[in-house]
Amino acid sequence: MNREIISKLPSIEDKSNQTKGAGALLSPLLLMLAILFIVNVTVVHAATVTETLSQSVYKKLKQAETVLDAKAYDQALKMVRYLRSNGKLTQYEASQVWNLEAYIHYLKEDYEPAIAAYHEVLKYDGLAEAVVQSTLKTVAQLHFIREEYKPAVAAINRLLAKLDDPDSSLYMLQGQAYYQLKEYNKALTPIKKAVEKERAAGKAPKENWLLLLRAIYYEKKDYKNMVLVLKEVIQYYPKDTYLYTLAAIYSELGATDKQMALTEVLFEKGYISGEKHAINLANLYLLHNLPYKAAQLLQREMANKQLEANERNLRLLSQAWYQAREDEKAIPPMKLAAELSQDGDLYIRLAQSHINLEHWAEAAEAIQQGLKKGQITKPNTAQIMLGTAFFNLKKMKQARDAFSSVAKSETKGERKTAKTWLAFLDSEIRRSKIEHQTGPQFERNKEAQENIKELSS
Repeated sequence: MNREIISKLPSIEDKSNQTKGAGALLSPLLLMLAILFIVNVTVVHAATVTETLSQSVYKKLKQAETVLDAKAYDQALKMVRYLRSNGKLTQYEASQVWNLEAYIHYLKEDYEPAIAAYHEVLKYDGLAEAVVQSTLKTVAQLHFIREEYKPAVAAINRLLAKLDDPDSSLYMLQGQAYYQLKEYNKALTPIKKAVEKERAAGKAPKENWLLLLRAIYYEKKDYKNMVLVLKEVIQYYPKDTYLYTLAAIYSELGATDKQMALTEVLFEKGYISGEKHAINLANLYLLHNLPYKAAQLLQREMANKQLEANERNLRLLSQAWYQAREDEKAIPPMKLAAELSQDGDLYIRLAQSHINLEHWAEAAEAIQQGLKKGQITKPNTAQIMLGTAFFNLKKMKQARDAFSSVAKSETKGERKTAKTWLAFLDSEIRRSKIEHQTGPQFERNKEAQENIKELSS
């Protein structure tokens, strides 16, 4: 399996959702932001009543909020801007006006001016620490919405510096920002912290957190740790796509026995199906010397019309039966594949199965069809097979013609084999002639017999 098959196997398919933008990684982000903005406004204005807001400023802010509740955003914005530009505001009052203006921009989905307004809020040194922290988190999340990950990191880092024991979600936000910047080593540490904090609290780490951790290990080509994360994902969020991805990673690690076991379970349970998965599983069976299971699988899928009976698949089926030493069963699919093939090689493979069964006439016919079709990878080997078939059919002249075509081969081994056969054939022809004459019988050429035994073994 290459990195592309892994990036496309199924969740190796969920990863694309994680990398398209902040929204995919922060699916509940807008809801979180809305809650956070409401908290900001509530906290600030609750403090206003009892602390430093003048009565007139408080009244005007409440009026703006009433207009805002009616979704008259532009009118509310005019009211807070008028208050900010025409009122004699203290720094604290100004921060509250900026806070409400930021919230209005957010509701209008004008995130850039919302961010700018929140930075104005943060300029006030006397803000309660809880308000500072929630505002910084809001700024970071707004940058995420705009896919501005560097300023998002800056806001998060500023926030983390203020906290002795940051919440796991903050570590996750930091890790997500670094991930989007493709700074995978920097992303790994905070994401691992976030996951570990969840485990320490006795909670199952969130599914998308584990998937992001898996994605980072994938980018780093750290497949061993990727396996560990996938096992945890499967433990808490069992899905067949994660099992299939795990099988693909086992392939990358060379653990094809584990890959086969997982793929087999998924296929037999019906979680994966179709030609691609059937071929993959059949090849895994062949790789692990289970040709009979491969052949049964392929034949069943062809019978069920789930696997096309094309040249490639028929050849694989025949190969499986051949390796299972089921030559009789290997012949029909190989014959069909040979008929579909553009070259003659498959006819030579078909002939080999016939030779194994001592079907000499069928072997000779298959070789001749292959030679006629042409483009044979090893034509001399085909001629030697043809000569052997003709010899066993007692067609000595045809056998001698086949071996003679190889006797001048540039390959030493092929040339030697052909000459040995020719010597044996010539001795057999002489012996046959002598046996038909009257008089004493002549002993066979012992040396030629020994040579032919060696060739046949």
